Amino acid sequence: MKTSVMDARGKYKRSGLPSARRKWKGIKRHWQLYLLIIAPMAYIVIFKYIPMYGAQIAFRDYSVIKGFTGSEFVGLKHFQSFFQSPNFWLLIKNTLGISLYSLVVGFPAPIILALALNEIKSMKFKKTVQTVTFAPFFISTVVMVSMIIIFLSPRLGFVDYIVRGLGFDSINFMGTPGYFKSIYVFSNVWQGIGYGAVIYLAALAGINPELYEAAKVDGASRLQKIRHVDLPGIAPAAIILLILSVGQIMNIGFEKIYLMQNPLNVSTSEVISTYVYKMGLLGANFSFSSAVDLFNSFINLILLITVNSIAKRISESSLW
Repeated sequence: MKTSVMDARGKYKRSGLPSARRKWKGIKRHWQLYLLIIAPMAYIVIFKYIPMYGAQIAFRDYSVIKGFTGSEFVGLKHFQSFFQSPNFWLLIKNTLGISLYSLVVGFPAPIILALALNEIKSMKFKKTVQTVTFAPFFISTVVMVSMIIIFLSPRLGFVDYIVRGLGFDSINFMGTPGYFKSIYVFSNVWQGIGYGAVIYLAALAGINPELYEAAKVDGASRLQKIRHVDLPGIAPAAIILLILSVGQIMNIGFEKIYLMQNPLNVSTSEVISTYVYKMGLLGANFSFSSAVDLFNSFINLILLITVNSIAKRISESSLW
């Protein structure tokens, strides 16, 4: 059934079925594009939104027999237990310490590499460096940790040979709590610097060549060209990646941390993700571990919104 509505100029126009038909014709015309959307949308709904229903166990004394809704509702009991736990500040300190360390060291590293590669004139050497730096990205986490343990092994690893060759005593790097953060962060930089540089190289390739010509005519040095042309050109991409990094600051890769962890370095390697795994899956304390993980996600959400708002105010780049 068609209806008539008055537009802003006081004239009547028809709405309803014709408009729906136009939309349907548009869908039929571009059905391939809509078909491509189905798979990612289904993935997000099935694996991201539907599991949110289970987040309610953080507010219940969950029983596998009684199920989600049948378990007793206890409110913020498990959150209070976590806040009062003697491990609370240790977990926050370790999680934030490793995350901020990774952000400070790992974020500028691919930018520096991309800027350096952009200045190289020899394409053969440039491609060689890109291949060498990008290759570690394809190494699995298990293999990477195994390599780290072998390299840093006392009396067997090549790092220990270098240390002893310099006249120092053998050091058990993986067993010394003070070395854990640096080992984790710099091994991450080594593995991911090549992949991160590709993003910034793509941004550099999109800079208008006339800007470089203008800088050359003005007599700008290489450092001045980097400062006034390259850095502003990659700033939007860098800001977006920084926002995403800060939004995940409380989420540290569980697999690598857990594989590198041992009884000697647990005082500096125990983070929220490993604690949730031990309490939830190993200790079968599902409600408590869900509360801890929900708290972790809430902090990440607050950080993401805050950093995005700040970026939106001081620049034109933001997630929304």
